[in-house]
Amino acid sequence: MAHSLSAKKRVRQNVKSRAINRGRKSRIKTQIKHFDAAVASDDVEAASKQYRLVAQKLDKTAATSTMHKRTAARKKSRLAKQLNSLKAKKG
Repeated sequence: MAHSLSAKKRVRQNVKSRAINRGRKSRIKTQIKHFDAAVASDDVEAASKQYRLVAQKLDKTAATSTMHKRTAARKKSRLAKQLNSLKAKKG
């Protein structure tokens, strides 16, 4: 248990920061699930729309310290690969 005032404050900050970061990651995961559902239904239009939303959320999260920018880029790349393969299959 923290004893000094600065350590107690750091504990409070960590709790708040953890809640914010978990919320951001949860929103990304939810958005990715929506994208996967659109890909599974073979709907290119919906998948493209969902990809834009996922990419936007990933970029915003990577701008903070919640997620590294290369992790976000890797996720976007993998999702783009899925979208492109869907477009190639349909087109």
